[in-house]
Amino acid sequence: MSTNRRKFLKKAAAATTLLTGVSQQTFAKGQTSTQILEPYAKPVSSLDNIRIGLIGCGIIGHFDTDTALKVPGTELAAVCDLYDDRLVRAKEKWGNQIYTTRDYREILQRKDIDAVLICTPDHWHDRISIDALNAGKHVYCEKPMVHHIEEGAAVIAAAKKSGKTFQVGSQRASSAGIHKAREWYEKGLIGEINYVEAAMDRCDALGAWNYTMPFDIDAKAIDWDRFLGDAPKRSFDAVRFFRWRNFKEYGTGVAGDLFVHLITALHTITGSVGPNRIFATGDLNYWKDGRDAMDLVTALMDYPKTDKHASFTFMTRVNLADGGGGGGVTRLVGSDGVIELGWNDATLKTLKRPTAPMYSPYYDSLFTYSEAEQKKFLKQYDEKYPKDKFTHDVEFQEKVTYMPADGYDDRYDHMVVFFNAVRGQGKILEDAVFGFRAAGPSLAANMSAEQKRVINWDPVNIRLK
Repeated sequence: MSTNRRKFLKKAAAATTLLTGVSQQTFAKGQTSTQILEPYAKPVSSLDNIRIGLIGCGIIGHFDTDTALKVPGTELAAVCDLYDDRLVRAKEKWGNQIYTTRDYREILQRKDIDAVLICTPDHWHDRISIDALNAGKHVYCEKPMVHHIEEGAAVIAAAKKSGKTFQVGSQRASSAGIHKAREWYEKGLIGEINYVEAAMDRCDALGAWNYTMPFDIDAKAIDWDRFLGDAPKRSFDAVRFFRWRNFKEYGTGVAGDLFVHLITALHTITGSVGPNRIFATGDLNYWKDGRDAMDLVTALMDYPKTDKHASFTFMTRVNLADGGGGGGVTRLVGSDGVIELGWNDATLKTLKRPTAPMYSPYYDSLFTYSEAEQKKFLKQYDEKYPKDKFTHDVEFQEKVTYMPADGYDDRYDHMVVFFNAVRGQGKILEDAVFGFRAAGPSLAANMSAEQKRVINWDPVNIRLK
């Protein structure tokens, strides 16, 4: 994770209220106009608390829980984790009244728990989601929704059968900045989309998931066998437990962890259901510390034409050893403009094409003709395309930038959407179907890089071809 990203998360975690965004329009003369915009998500107050159970009390478990508790009418009732010290920390932070356990099934059995936050390693997402839905709990499951492509259909079926709210935790689906970009796109301001590029690079050890571990670890304080779950059996390994993202048996690498964010934004803006062909390359170039997950993956995805968009190519990359310091941007390129995305900010750049054919005395074939032919052409051109009726050059329009206010937290908006839906108000965008349509191509990128071949994908039926 980049230094700037960590600073943002620290600021977001400290935010106590949802703030509106600010739209800043920059004109050619350097002047600006500022407009306060309505926030995308609005909390719905309720006298009845929604009681939450947290399953997985790691980094994201803390972020998700802290954010959930800022939404009116929520209460944390129970926490599950496989490391005893994290259960101690849960009581220190959220109160001794919190019920703690190593076994998530104990939380699902409690009738006073309405919803669960699933913040476990990726290989547990499908099993716990299905168990929670079958137990009648509303589910907020961190991305990616599944560890393997073949697990997706069962989660979708369980969510549909349960009738409960199921939301995947890629918060960009609820970001005010992403929805501003969606508004621009749906108005046709960039014309017909033809290309999208997105990168999310990092450079340091924490960005490469080498999170801090205790110096002295008592194996008895960790439920190792339960952690392994359906992964291959092996003897206790603290590195695998604390840095599970680095291992394919428990995590999904840079594609499953970060491509999902980029694809979520793309699908939210365009209404796309996904690509039909994926080709990726990847390698483990720098972080040769015992991990087996690649630290660089680059993918090309073909998005076919639909009633929502023209056909386009999506190029995406994550590099965990970027010597330039990391960072990234998403660019949606259309025939008449481009939308550039930061994390929650968005910039619109558009142009107007000339109504008359263009010519130039410089890099154009005109100067290769005889002087007589050039003069003849210019005379005929002026008669055919007079300046009072035609434009002759590309005109670049004013740039529009949407910036959220300081302290804005898209994770909060995402939680608001979730809890509103739990109360029967509003609609989930990132449901199980949407979540799998983001996870599937990401996991297919891993397959492509490993197998060195194109992966054919059915975006409508959400399955491998």
